[in-house]
Amino acid sequence: MLKLRGVKAGYGPIAVLSDIDLSLEAGETVALLGPNGAGKSTLLAAITGTLRNRSGEILLGEANLADMQSHDIVAAGLALVPEGRLIFAPLTVEDNLLLGTVRLRAGAGQSQKSATAGRYDYVYRLFPRLRERRGQLAGTLSGGEQQMLAIGRALMSGPRLLLLDEPFLGLAPLVVAEIRSALDSLRSAGLTLLMVEQKLDIALAFATRAYVLIKGRVALHETTARLAQRSDLANLYFALAAQQAEPNHSQVSRSKP
Repeated sequence: MLKLRGVKAGYGPIAVLSDIDLSLEAGETVALLGPNGAGKSTLLAAITGTLRNRSGEILLGEANLADMQSHDIVAAGLALVPEGRLIFAPLTVEDNLLLGTVRLRAGAGQSQKSATAGRYDYVYRLFPRLRERRGQLAGTLSGGEQQMLAIGRALMSGPRLLLLDEPFLGLAPLVVAEIRSALDSLRSAGLTLLMVEQKLDIALAFATRAYVLIKGRVALHETTARLAQRSDLANLYFALAAQQAEPNHSQVSRSKP
């Protein structure tokens, strides 16, 4: 479904990502791991077109997203749940969700109004608390409810691929479990997920494969089952960074699932 080939990206003259290769099959849940500053959020920005300084191929099916504007990328079936939620605090829950339908395409024989109503119903069934608070100002929601709203807003476009940037950051364990349950429902329904995460315990339990970024490069590609068996798991990022720093060591070997 998604294939990245030789992707490079950065900010102005500063290069952040170097020759990133990555792939997801339809229905997969893949984790993008790494320490702070590794380039994880930059990679999502390159995929979604919010970072224009990028090169290489970013293929969603047959479409090369590297040639597309952000709004067209959403219309092609990709949506992002950004780090920090970035909801519109002065607007109601329902109005925040409505913003997610800007590029929603109605199905054959379906009106735009009917398509929008269907997406509302879908999100409210996934997160019943949002239905209860649909007339409430988004800025008055709890942190967990705001994260539900951010996920719901992304789902309003009817995506085939959902990108999640640190979806559990700063949330209480009970809220993490609730959102995790909702995401499990989404992938059971066939939605493809790419999740940025720092915490290995969360990522390994949720995803089937993982890419580890170190200093803007893919340092490791592994199934989460095999990754969990590594003897150096507790210090994985340090171990991979040390390997990258070895003289004449251009790339860490990647294991294929």
